[in-house]
Amino acid sequence: MARNNTLILLLCFVGGLLCSCGGKPSASQQTAADSVNTTAYAEQHRPQFHFSPPQQWMNDPNGMVYFEGEYHFFYQHYPDSNVWGPMHWAHAVSPDMVHWENLPIALYPDSLGYIFSGSAVVDWNNTSGFGQNGKPPLVAIYTYHNMPAEKAGRQDFQTQAIAYSNDRGRTWVKYTGNPVLSNPEKDRDFRDPKVIWDDDSKQWVMALAVGEHAEFWGSQDLKKWMHLSDFGKEWGTHGGVWECPDLFPMTVEGSGEQKWVLIMNINPGGPNGGSATQYFVGDFDGKTFRLDPGFAPAVSNGKAVWLEYGRDNYAGVTWSDVPKSDGRRLLIGWMSNWDYATVVPTTAWRSAATLARSLTLVKTTAGYRLRSQPVRELEALRVKSHDLAATEISAPIDLTGTIGFPPTLSEMELTFELNDGASGTFGVELSNSKNERYRIGYNAASGQYFSDRTKAWDASFSDKFATGAHLAPRPSKDKTVRLHLFFDAASAELFADNGETVMTEIFFPSEDFDRVKLFAEGGKARLINGRVHQLKSIWR
Repeated sequence: MARNNTLILLLCFVGGLLCSCGGKPSASQQTAADSVNTTAYAEQHRPQFHFSPPQQWMNDPNGMVYFEGEYHFFYQHYPDSNVWGPMHWAHAVSPDMVHWENLPIALYPDSLGYIFSGSAVVDWNNTSGFGQNGKPPLVAIYTYHNMPAEKAGRQDFQTQAIAYSNDRGRTWVKYTGNPVLSNPEKDRDFRDPKVIWDDDSKQWVMALAVGEHAEFWGSQDLKKWMHLSDFGKEWGTHGGVWECPDLFPMTVEGSGEQKWVLIMNINPGGPNGGSATQYFVGDFDGKTFRLDPGFAPAVSNGKAVWLEYGRDNYAGVTWSDVPKSDGRRLLIGWMSNWDYATVVPTTAWRSAATLARSLTLVKTTAGYRLRSQPVRELEALRVKSHDLAATEISAPIDLTGTIGFPPTLSEMELTFELNDGASGTFGVELSNSKNERYRIGYNAASGQYFSDRTKAWDASFSDKFATGAHLAPRPSKDKTVRLHLFFDAASAELFADNGETVMTEIFFPSEDFDRVKLFAEGGKARLINGRVHQLKSIWR
């Protein structure tokens, strides 16, 4: 479970005493869905095609599992405030990872502690024995955080537990034998279990975040766990605590080769500050994860290979049990950053999820790398499209009247040509009548993508929010630069060069951005082609 620091936990201790420690909801905690009838998702800055909670606080995605036509999305939630507090698992489902139905809160704190992050699986062979009438149960695996134990100075205040459902995730029963895994080494951070079934070793495998490394555990029944191995003390970046791991196999694109990917979130220590996500590629033999020799140099001596470079994609993990006929590895993250998540200028709710992404593993000259693309299901949101003709950009080109709709709730597919000796910057600028603006694009001189929200509004709510333009490298040497952009009410997501470089950023203008232009500075830019799509809200 990603959280800012222990101070926040201690401040929330009193709030924890007020929560329903017996696991039953208080009057103010009935469901995350209760407020759907009283809100139109129309508040200022409210995302319109990203998931956000009906009200109050959210952070990490949890328990993502696909079952009987539904993508389940649980998330860290505090139903009594718009800042972090005693954690629950709130719940939503979707047929397509785009349109969401809010359901009642799934898991409440109890005498064993708050309900921190974790995962969920379909127990197809009923190894747990929780299934009924020949149907497999859904099993959630999560961390208990015992606040009184932490307050008392103990180190073993985080344990792992399970709960199960036999009605498609609508109601959950906590296992009477919880916790199923206590903290043997008494590390302060012992959490965020991500579980998969490994066909080769015929066991459940749990990836667990422990301090600044990962541990792997094995089980036959999800109840009894055996330590398998550790990984990471000598690899990757260690600027903060490792959190929310995810271990899974992937087939290398264009081949039959299989590799294993380990995603590991870290806070702080990101490439542009605060929270971020690194990953590793190697092999797993049912006990030990070993880096691929070609990948190892990229993550030695405190280096990291980043899943993305924006400030606002954290705690992302993937869905389990996506049908083999689909074949995708699908990920979604928390669209914020612990540097400022609790103070951003929203009140009815705080935080949202990123767009769902499809991951692919490719072999490059630098080694194995993950690419991220928005899921194809998002195309259903397109209601109007406008093609842009090839043109040379030397002065700003205002697209507002040309496309016939505002940039908020839009998708842009832009292809630029890099001329020899190109040295300027180019990209897209959103603005409004108050001269607030947001820019995202490419700097040909430095070979970097950039996202600049320094003039998007008064960012005095945090001295870490708008410290300068955020940068991302461009590994590709191709002369064609491809920008695939999604703009919501208060966010931008860039998938550049077919998902080779990704940036997710939030911003909070005092009024909606209603103008959009293409710009080039320090030289000319040539747009080869482009298409702009107006997107519809998922809530109306």
